[in-house]
Amino acid sequence: MNRTGVYPGTFDPPTNGHQDVIRRAIRLVDNLIVAVVVDPGKDTLFAIDERVAMLEAEIADIADGDGGRVRVQPFDNLLMDFVAEAGAAIIIRGLRAVSDFEYEFQMAGMNARLNPGVETVFLMASDKHQFISSKLVKEIGRLGGDVGHFVSPGVRERLAERQCGGG
Repeated sequence: MNRTGVYPGTFDPPTNGHQDVIRRAIRLVDNLIVAVVVDPGKDTLFAIDERVAMLEAEIADIADGDGGRVRVQPFDNLLMDFVAEAGAAIIIRGLRAVSDFEYEFQMAGMNARLNPGVETVFLMASDKHQFISSKLVKEIGRLGGDVGHFVSPGVRERLAERQCGGG
């Protein structure tokens, strides 16, 4: 049986925490789709094509090493519709804190009502990534702080360009 999982998110920008969840999730499924949502309800710093490109660069070593079992794909419809179209049966969600759990628990319940054949799997953030959030990374970068501990060098460079008006 081929188990496909979907790890959805805005990924604005992708962080080391996201990369950690991707690396751990690929051990649980046969194929993983990192699904980048086009979310008009959020004010994103990076356009969808930029977020997809950053994630593709982030997972290049994983994708190469795992025979293409992980890929990045944008989506702009209901998550459960995207999951069905992808033939997936598992949604992967990362949790950092209790506050994440409350929201994610509610979403998992709604998703289960929409499609009871899809399971949501929660991965706890690794201890060194529990405090990282894209929102805080953007704020630190905007204020001139060093985000190098929270994102890859490539994402750090893209953030610096964007924060300084270079993009």
